[in-house]
Amino acid sequence: MVVALLTAAGAGTRMGQDIPKQFMHIENKPIIIHTMEIFQKHPSVDSIIVVTLPAWIEVLKAYASQFNITKLVWVVPGGATGQESIFSGLMELKKHLSEDDIVMVHDGNRCMASSEIISNSLAVFQEHGSAVAAIPCVEAVFRSSDNGASSTVSIPREQLYRSQTPHTYTLGKLIWAHTKAAEMGITSTAASCTLMQELGEIVYFSKGSEENIKITTVDDMMIFKALLHTKKDSWLK
Repeated sequence: MVVALLTAAGAGTRMGQDIPKQFMHIENKPIIIHTMEIFQKHPSVDSIIVVTLPAWIEVLKAYASQFNITKLVWVVPGGATGQESIFSGLMELKKHLSEDDIVMVHDGNRCMASSEIISNSLAVFQEHGSAVAAIPCVEAVFRSSDNGASSTVSIPREQLYRSQTPHTYTLGKLIWAHTKAAEMGITSTAASCTLMQELGEIVYFSKGSEENIKITTVDDMMIFKALLHTKKDSWLK
């Protein structure tokens, strides 16, 4: 079984709005529903679990019904951190699935993960046992020790990749990582790939995309709206 675990428990303080960003409407549809529809439409995804703010659980269920998200099976409350929220979702899945079932952890406010990204993530998982969507860094990157005022150290961009989601692992592997992290006092690692790396695991990259943006600011919302109305020119490969 393949389950999409969507994290939507953030308060969205960076957005500066009155409601959490994942419930803000773009094109008459909540952001979280845009994301859920990606996995609803993908034939390899069997079920969806969403981890969200306790006060918004019933709202989310109502939206899922309104927009015919039939793959949504579980909605659970999140924790104080992203890491706690993911663990909350994993503990719910542990009640219903086997350790060998596949979990795709994905940001609930990352609405442009394509079918190709999901398929490639599953393909890399089948080959290596895990997959993390990533894209190469194309900008010049500097390290600063004075809060971005200056720098004398650059990092070769050829060595740098920016991770996105989904992060695809077995349920058993994810539970192992979170249990081990608790034992070691690692408490604020929201990205599963970073957690795995801290525990000595190799991170295998799957296909990402510049369009696979994470909506955290008003500017990101404007970019997402533009992407919704943009089609690739027919002559582009």
